[in-house]
Amino acid sequence: MRQGASGHVRLVQCGRRTLVEKRLPDPLGHDTEALALRTLAGSGLHVPELVEVAPGSILMTRMPGERLDEVHPDVRLDGLRASAALLRRLHGIEPPAELPAAPDDARTIRRYVDAGGPPLPLTIPPATPAVFCHGDWGDGNLLAVDGRITAVLDWEKAHLGDPLRELAGAAWGAARKDPRSFDAIAEGYGADPDALRPWVPIHAARLWLWFAEMGPPEHLDQLTAELLAWHDA
Repeated sequence: MRQGASGHVRLVQCGRRTLVEKRLPDPLGHDTEALALRTLAGSGLHVPELVEVAPGSILMTRMPGERLDEVHPDVRLDGLRASAALLRRLHGIEPPAELPAAPDDARTIRRYVDAGGPPLPLTIPPATPAVFCHGDWGDGNLLAVDGRITAVLDWEKAHLGDPLRELAGAAWGAARKDPRSFDAIAEGYGADPDALRPWVPIHAARLWLWFAEMGPPEHLDQLTAELLAWHDA
């Protein structure tokens, strides 16, 4: 069973209800997901309802729809454009005080350079005021019915961060599958695509480090080739 791609997820039958149990081995991720879902209850965003939170485990309602990464490319594109408006809404919600800080991009740059990653223009853009961020906004964490977003899943990486940084990560990640996605997501959010592009190398470096450390090797090889071609263009 897949609703989201992090932790161990399974369906649980509770009386007449089918619920989703998510087990997260990382205590920070577990607590962050529970915090985010509590905060967003009643916000108008389509998120699961918490049923029970126990150490290492979160029980929540099952959300309708199929993953946006499993639909026709044109339906996916429409869904991504629509999801960007939801991301903008998230960025306008008052974040809880306990929300973790954003990832340390300066540390990412140092690790990337030390690891010998492909040349990238790694400069951290000027910061904008921090907002409530999802942390992994993408088609694998979005459910949809006929292109309409029905759920946003996997909140364990939620943090207080730069909205353009998050939007750029969503746009670049989606554009690796379909180049049309970058402008579609920027348009759906109401942002200038050029304002997002300075953040893209940071996300590329983070993903390259992830593949270098976690694999699989073929994903690292593919991304390395993409970044080398990008540098040579």
